Amino acid sequence: MIIVAGSGKTTVGQLLATQLGYPFLEGDSLHPVRNIEKMTRGIPLTDDDRAPWVAAIHACIVESYRLHQGVVVACSALKERYRKALADGAAITRIGFSIKLDVHSIS
Repeated sequence: MIIVAGSGKTTVGQLLATQLGYPFLEGDSLHPVRNIEKMTRGIPLTDDDRAPWVAAIHACIVESYRLHQGVVVACSALKERYRKALADGAAITRIGFSIKLDVHSIS
């Protein structure tokens, strides 16, 4: 699941993984410490910052694929180049969702 931060991807991903009987991987858990420090200070990550993060998620996906195991991964890989890098060398099924609310339903 590739969705913006704070949209419920972890909750939905965990539920999906449970239903499928697959492990769940929260992609944010693979950010290098340097990235976490930058995000904590409100500094946006650059493509260079994200490269080791994308590579770490990709390695987990490829290992699951190599072992013929499924895995549900949740991450905010919002750029097409990140999604292509994640899918390289593995069979990937992407699931996306959107929730539409009007301002009155959330107040």
